[in-house]
Amino acid sequence: MTAPSPALPASVDETLALLESGGYVAERSLAVAVFLALDMRRPLFLEGEAGVGKTELAKAVAQRLGRRLVRLQCYEGLDIAGAVYEWNYAAQTIEIQAARAEGATDRARLVSDVFDRRFLIARPILQAIESDGGGGAPVLLIDELDRADEPFEAYLLEVLSDYQVTIPEIGTLRAAEPPIAVITSNRTREIHDAIKRRCLYHWIDYPTAEREARILAARAPGLRAELAAQVVAFVQKLRGEDLFKNPGIAETIDWANALRRLDRTELSAGAIDETLGVLLKYQDDIEKIHGGRAAALLAESGNAAQGMEATA
Repeated sequence: MTAPSPALPASVDETLALLESGGYVAERSLAVAVFLALDMRRPLFLEGEAGVGKTELAKAVAQRLGRRLVRLQCYEGLDIAGAVYEWNYAAQTIEIQAARAEGATDRARLVSDVFDRRFLIARPILQAIESDGGGGAPVLLIDELDRADEPFEAYLLEVLSDYQVTIPEIGTLRAAEPPIAVITSNRTREIHDAIKRRCLYHWIDYPTAEREARILAARAPGLRAELAAQVVAFVQKLRGEDLFKNPGIAETIDWANALRRLDRTELSAGAIDETLGVLLKYQDDIEKIHGGRAAALLAESGNAAQGMEATA
């Protein structure tokens, strides 16, 4: 027997506590958006730079609510066959050949047989709609929608409006309980207003130093307080540089863990130069920061790091 899922949070404060219990440190405005999306049964549309925690939010919600996470990773050329469903043509061909071998001549019946539900391959959207009823509706994560083409956005309108999928050979399949839908975008292009109108919207920005320190404490346990403060202060300073791609929260966590694995107890210019490839992912950015600029940023961030240590 499937255990019942935890109840949905009844307030914004409960939502904050729910997310933090899953290691996700959210600002209150984001908790408000999550609470309202859950309470109003509306999709949540999250925009922001890559690495600020959009995908992790969906994972945290699914984990803390005991729901299955169904993830659709978007990409250029994504179509219904990749996102919703497709027919198992190989199995259908075998069925037709077997029926003919047995002398089947009723064409209409044969067509009906091969377009049976057992030959349908459910992709993420159909998987989320066809909940088995156990453990509550899943969390449907439509990740990086801006990578998909505009025609796919148009198809999503039916899904987000009525949580249903129409399959010509079968009919319309509706969700008994709407999934908890989270859509993310890195804003490499604008998403059509028709999608946004069906959602609650929130922009996730880079965290403040205080929140990034709390995130690091939750996601990089065991890191010395002094080193954690220095990492946060340096990254905060680094995001003020003219870089092609600023480091996100994910890079901060990876960098802190890398420094710990290298047995670094404090941040130095040498340690920064050796590990910049963990923090920055473009060679032009690395060359710009490596050496003298890294040392200067470390010196500039020193007072901020000491202040964080004092309040830790």
